[in-house]
Amino acid sequence: MGNSNGKKIQDIIAEKKSSNKSFDVIVERAMPKLFLICATISILTTIGIVFTLLFETITFFNHVSIIEFITSKEWYPMHSDPSFGILPLVSGTLLIALIAMVIAIPMGLGAAIYLSEYASMKTRKIIKPVLEVLAGIPTIVYGFFALTFVTPLLKNFIPDLSIYNALSPGIVVGIMIIPMIASLSEDAMSSVPRSIREGAYAMGSTRFEVAIKVVLPAALSGVMASFVLAISRAIGETMIVTVAGGANPVATLDVTSAIQTMTAYIVQVSLGDAGYGTTVYYSIYAVGMTLFVFTLIMNLLAFFISRRFREEY
Repeated sequence: MGNSNGKKIQDIIAEKKSSNKSFDVIVERAMPKLFLICATISILTTIGIVFTLLFETITFFNHVSIIEFITSKEWYPMHSDPSFGILPLVSGTLLIALIAMVIAIPMGLGAAIYLSEYASMKTRKIIKPVLEVLAGIPTIVYGFFALTFVTPLLKNFIPDLSIYNALSPGIVVGIMIIPMIASLSEDAMSSVPRSIREGAYAMGSTRFEVAIKVVLPAALSGVMASFVLAISRAIGETMIVTVAGGANPVATLDVTSAIQTMTAYIVQVSLGDAGYGTTVYYSIYAVGMTLFVFTLIMNLLAFFISRRFREEY
């Protein structure tokens, strides 16, 4: 009876395997090809973007000297006597990024240290998702928040503050990138082994000393990478600076006056202020290529830092 039942069970298993075999074989053969197609599309898309920027930028430099583009301090592409010096746009972009990092680094790092070293598991599960909700708010909403709330609030303390200025969007960009710094830094610090913390506690260290002198240095590569990626995000921000920063391309460190960033200029021209095929039209590709180079450098720097200071446990 046992042998008979055993044979029946084996037969059932064999029949089931044979019925599913053809489908499994098809899936096993098709999935690697599908994954290859996905990877290839991603690579080709990146190559297409780079070549589009490159070819149109070359067309721009056929009309404008690259020396003028790099060294001139005036950016007036739509004047009767146009000037194409990228420095004012770069200055405005870096000024916004600097203000954003002054706001985001202390707050983001403080939030990460609290979540990693002080908060209970229950508190962490509540606070971290709520903090990351900030990353899901549309940037256009942030832009109008900066223009209609933050700027009037700042004018109570800085009467000379212009309606369009660098300070307000810089602060709001900083608020926007806090979740990036907090989340990535907290992940890096949480990956530090518990045994390292316990060893520091055994030597008489306080919780604050463990967090600052042990855990933070051990997670330095991830923390620094989060800073660099956040700077890259701030440099590439568009709608906040377009709405609240103004359109005044001047090379200045005055945070109370209107400025213009590279992304804001691209938006301005893309709205139809310049005809297709004109020098002004091609200038958005030159500015886009400059922005691409900045972002690429930031990403490479983050990769280098994460590799250079990585700790193996």
